[in-house]
Amino acid sequence: MKRPWVAIQRNPISGTGARRGVLLELIRELKRRDIRPRLFASRERMQAKLADPAAREQLLCVVAAGGDGTIGDVVNRYPGLPLATLPLGTENLLAKYLGIQPSGTQVAALIASGSRRRLDLGQLNGRRFTLMASCGFDAAVLQRAHASRRGNIRKWHYAAPIWHSIRKYDHPPVRVFVNDEPQPRLARLLIAVNVPKYAYGIPFAPQATAEDGQLDLCLFERGSTFQMLRYLGHVVAGRHQKLTDVTCLKASRVRIEADVVVPWQMDGDPAGFTPVTLEVLPAALEMVAPNR
Repeated sequence: MKRPWVAIQRNPISGTGARRGVLLELIRELKRRDIRPRLFASRERMQAKLADPAAREQLLCVVAAGGDGTIGDVVNRYPGLPLATLPLGTENLLAKYLGIQPSGTQVAALIASGSRRRLDLGQLNGRRFTLMASCGFDAAVLQRAHASRRGNIRKWHYAAPIWHSIRKYDHPPVRVFVNDEPQPRLARLLIAVNVPKYAYGIPFAPQATAEDGQLDLCLFERGSTFQMLRYLGHVVAGRHQKLTDVTCLKASRVRIEADVVVPWQMDGDPAGFTPVTLEVLPAALEMVAPNR
């Protein structure tokens, strides 16, 4: 009888240096539990391996060894397969939400125990995301940062794109059709949250959960650098949901249009431009994670 195994997708950048020790710890601990690890640096080789039905027979899960970007890549390449994460990235927001540490021992123990949680996924124009999506000022900053990146992106890479967007971005309005309502809502910045974790701990939707079959929307109606700074201050203080020019609601499907192209991002990666359809895929992700 063949041994159970796991496929490990390694981010070639995240899984180096001091973080390599965590990855080696995972491999060692899996072997100690009589689980065969198979490490892939090439996405194409792993995709070819998992395309073989025989290879999937004893597969326990796919491990995303990296950050939230690696998770997003695996979620979209292998829909329906159980996913584990070994957090080796900069933010690791999904891992923090689930209580998973950068520990090969913990992740191997979770895989061996069979501990699972079912999480919702968001979907933007057919591409899946785990955390959040947004359009407007922050997406413009992110797109510029990624266009100029060389290698792994760091927090300081955002300084110049933020300054450029402050001077140049003109905050065009978007029309937001919630749950196929006939009349749109207007916004200059839209945040759609699946998991209540955002970079730097900014609490756009602290009440959000990835297990309710809904996305939490925050619509910010006014547009200017001053208004973005004003909104940010209220968000950090936890007061933005009380503002008269901010609408917060839950939705399962959202259509967004604009008279000009407005940039989008999801899970910290560029995601194109309007028009966009957002929807939730309830319980679509089987995640290796501690029980609540």
